Amino acid sequence: MGTILISSAKLVLPNHALHGEVVDILIKDGIIDRVGNKLEMSDKDVQNIDANGLIVSAGFFDLHANFGEPGLETKEDIVTGTEAAACGGYTGVAVYPNTNPPLHSRSEIALVINTAKGNVVDVYPVGSISKKREGKELAEMYDMQRAGAIAFSDGNHSVQQAGLMSRALLYSKGINALVISFAEDESIAGGNQMNEGEVSTFLGMKGKPNLAESLMVSRDLSLAEYHDAPIHFTCISTVESVDLIRKAKARGVKVTCDVAAHHLVFRDDAVLGFDSNFKVNPPLRTDKDVKALLKGLKDGTIDAVVSQHSPHEVEFKNVEFQIANDGIIGLQTTLPLLVMAGLQAEDIVNKLVVAPRQIVRQEIPSLVEGSTANLVLFSVEDKWMFDSTTNRSKSTNSPLFGQELTGKVKAIVNHGQLVENT
Repeated sequence: MGTILISSAKLVLPNHALHGEVVDILIKDGIIDRVGNKLEMSDKDVQNIDANGLIVSAGFFDLHANFGEPGLETKEDIVTGTEAAACGGYTGVAVYPNTNPPLHSRSEIALVINTAKGNVVDVYPVGSISKKREGKELAEMYDMQRAGAIAFSDGNHSVQQAGLMSRALLYSKGINALVISFAEDESIAGGNQMNEGEVSTFLGMKGKPNLAESLMVSRDLSLAEYHDAPIHFTCISTVESVDLIRKAKARGVKVTCDVAAHHLVFRDDAVLGFDSNFKVNPPLRTDKDVKALLKGLKDGTIDAVVSQHSPHEVEFKNVEFQIANDGIIGLQTTLPLLVMAGLQAEDIVNKLVVAPRQIVRQEIPSLVEGSTANLVLFSVEDKWMFDSTTNRSKSTNSPLFGQELTGKVKAIVNHGQLVENT
């Protein structure tokens, strides 16, 4: 990589001695050599990056992304997924076991880790709780942990059996692991297409009630509290879930949670046009739910924001709403969505940099002299077009595709590699 001088960037990283100040950062061969003001280099081989007006922080970390490898590489493979992640400001991504075969043994975990070696973006596999994600029998969690799994989840299959989830929490406590719950009671959700409410009634579509999520959040909180085991909820979307988790935290339950960026911006009325790119799971909720999510972010009930990046081939999205697959691509649009939702730079750093790493016990890059350079340069004001020329995913299933967005990642540095967005 040689030598890079980043000049005049505002450093935003809590607990850093220069937090909030405009700094220059000199990087030599992937190591931060100096951090200060008005650094000058006479070396002709120095690559200068004018970061005036930009924010520099440790690289973003996504707690919930879906790549197709192994088995579903036509949706996304590790190469294209990490390219999208890099352009979205991420230097670390946790990938879920929604693959074929799922990440349910040490073989699949090792495959992901080995395939991603040498990449500018670190890829962390999340192993399945149950074999084949069928929710019947515990997978070999300890073997997967030793192979490199950082947490355990059945992905977009919620664990329906309370006894199995109870055993998973108890076992994970014994090996110092984290269970991630995707909360949906399938008997209540009924496989329905959108949020249950006024819009679903108007459209004549069967909806998923908030109860389908909050019932499962309540169950898993009770199990975690019973075993005194840590639990993380991913992609919560309802006012009831926020309230349940807030109360559980207050009484000392070891619980954390995240929200998908699109749930902070879009409401269920977006479905009125039957655009299948708005079909996600959990479904887009009401204005009341969105306000509760934003309040939960502000008061610390919700710890992190995720992309829930879910790529699909065109034949699974460019169809009638009722039969389209759930999900949107989100790695490159999480920052713009957070800007759209009104989050400030420090909030963005807390929810995309600090808390996600804390949840899965990963070291937060320090950005101090002598440390390995792991950083992102971004703007909350610059505009860019999200279209076929800027999209790095194999898929295009996003309601933001073809739009001008505010909030742009300019570059990331990790493992001695620099990736710049033009």
